[in-house]
Amino acid sequence: MRRPSKAEVLAASGRTIPDVIGSRLDVLFCGINPGLYSGATGHHFARPGNRFWRTLYAAGFTERLLAPREQLLLLERGLGITNLVARVTAAAAELTPAELRAAGRRLERKVRRHAPRWLAVLGIGAYRAAFARPGSGFGRQPERVGPSGLWVLPNPSGLNANHQLPDLAQAFGELRAAVEDEAAR
Repeated sequence: MRRPSKAEVLAASGRTIPDVIGSRLDVLFCGINPGLYSGATGHHFARPGNRFWRTLYAAGFTERLLAPREQLLLLERGLGITNLVARVTAAAAELTPAELRAAGRRLERKVRRHAPRWLAVLGIGAYRAAFARPGSGFGRQPERVGPSGLWVLPNPSGLNANHQLPDLAQAFGELRAAVEDEAAR
């Protein structure tokens, strides 16, 4: 896959990327919003420094490292991708608190419609803002979103230096174990 030019990346602002979604998924991963590089390629978590795809593999969600252009293969594995806010921006900091709250309500409707077993929100700050849960932490949440369990995971963006790949793999692996436990019942 050819890398987009700098001009193509900059021109991606405001675009949207379609969800990778289906009904009754095991996990619907929810990013904050697509970045410029993803907007230019049309693929979720496409920026080379983003660790989403490496984390899925390291946590055992995929049997091999998938490339962003292979995102539709996730559906065969019972996985999907959406975003709180659909529009592409240069940084998540461009999103307003009101925009995130409205996005949380839209996400709730989407989750009720598609009924994944688990909704996994990637990013504690965005989760807290979108769902008005200022004191919540990472991991399994006590509340549900419609029929779906709720999990908050660290954002795998390369800009998130607080969490390295081993930490991400462990956190995502805890969710994978919960999915497997639930399926075994």
